[in-house]
Amino acid sequence: MVEGIADRLAQRGLVLPKLAAPLANYLPYCMHQGLLFVSGQLPLVDGKLTRTGKLGESVSIEDGKRAAEICALNILAQAEAATGDLERILRVVRVTVFVASAPDFVDQPAVANGASDLLVDLLGDRGRHARAAVGMASLPMNAPVEVDAIIACEP
Repeated sequence: MVEGIADRLAQRGLVLPKLAAPLANYLPYCMHQGLLFVSGQLPLVDGKLTRTGKLGESVSIEDGKRAAEICALNILAQAEAATGDLERILRVVRVTVFVASAPDFVDQPAVANGASDLLVDLLGDRGRHARAAVGMASLPMNAPVEVDAIIACEP
C-alpha cells in the first residue's frame, strides 16, 4: 500500500494546525487555474506565535528552522482547506521564506531549510520546489519567519 501524506504526518507525530484567520484584508489562499497561492504563514500554533524576535539576535538558527517548519505545516493546513485533500497536491512549485534578520545575519537559507525539508519529507518529490530565502528588517507580530507558497493541484 502506498503511504500517503496523512500517514507521513501521523508517523512523525505531526498534526495540521487550526487555520489562522487573515490579519488584514486578504485571502489566506487563492486557487487559479490549478495553482494554489497560499498567503504568508507565520509560526502560529493555536493562534499564538511559537517564537518572536530576529535571527542573529534573540533567535537561533535551530529555533528559526523550527519556526519555518511550523509555517510549512500551516501552509499544508491552508492547502487542505483549499483542496479538501492533500493528495490533490501535484507539486509545490515555489516557496518564499522571509526571515526577520539582524543586519549582519546571512544564514537565511539555513533557516529556510526547515520549511523545505519538511515539505520534501512529507510530500516526497511533490514537495521539491524552487525557493527564495530573504532577510527582512521585521515581520508581522515580531515573528522570526514567514513562509508563502505556490502549489500545483489537481483540478
